Amino acid sequence: MPSVDDNLNQWSNHEWSSGGDEWSVGYGGTESMWTWAIRPRIGAFLPAAHVLEIAPGFGRITQYLAPSTPRLTVVDLTQRCIDACKERFKELDHIEYHVNDGRSLAMVPDDSVDFVFSWDSLIHVEEDVIKSYLEQLATKLVPGGTGILHHSNMDAYRGADGELTVENVHWRAASMSAAKFRGFCRDVGLRCLVQELVPWGGPEFTDCISVFRRESPGLLRRPHVIENHDFFAQVQQHRAADIRALTRAYREL
Repeated sequence: MPSVDDNLNQWSNHEWSSGGDEWSVGYGGTESMWTWAIRPRIGAFLPAAHVLEIAPGFGRITQYLAPSTPRLTVVDLTQRCIDACKERFKELDHIEYHVNDGRSLAMVPDDSVDFVFSWDSLIHVEEDVIKSYLEQLATKLVPGGTGILHHSNMDAYRGADGELTVENVHWRAASMSAAKFRGFCRDVGLRCLVQELVPWGGPEFTDCISVFRRESPGLLRRPHVIENHDFFAQVQQHRAADIRALTRAYREL
């Protein structure tokens, strides 16, 4: 299972041949990823007064978040990534940059974040890291503040013997699942609102996009769980009607 140190080593020594855009190929490119995969899911939460992006890499999504807020804070485990973002966005004076230890948000003031976002990064961190971030976001978010985190669901594919029943091709965190995310939110007083399960290079739902908010969890309202078998096909084929129908749950929170 990838540890914090494993992630630090991996992304500090990665070639970054296309500045992170190498991971957008499956979407049809970074602009397509933003237009058809990300913006339909986060558009309801932007613009926002203070946006926090966790694990921005070289800023391939940061470039789209920056125009949507007067204050953007980016936090990454890797000094190399933060340095790359500082250089890429050196003309912008509303971005704060921080290197963390892979699990701490101590540099972010309490009751200050309106929207927190992470994509294509926290899929590689185990349950202890996700739990740590959610514990802190329960106080870092303003009341009513919202977050969307893209994380692993590999632990959902574990047999009675404790072993994974599917091959972990894309280095997903093996201890994390959508169900655990819901439990972590409940434990710290966050409400998990929507979870979209998506496949990544196979039929299994190895990934999850979770939407949560700092508000009273309540007793009766359960998260809206979506199983989206066609995630990449919708993006690659620009199936606007299908995407709009599926992401309605994000817009009606």
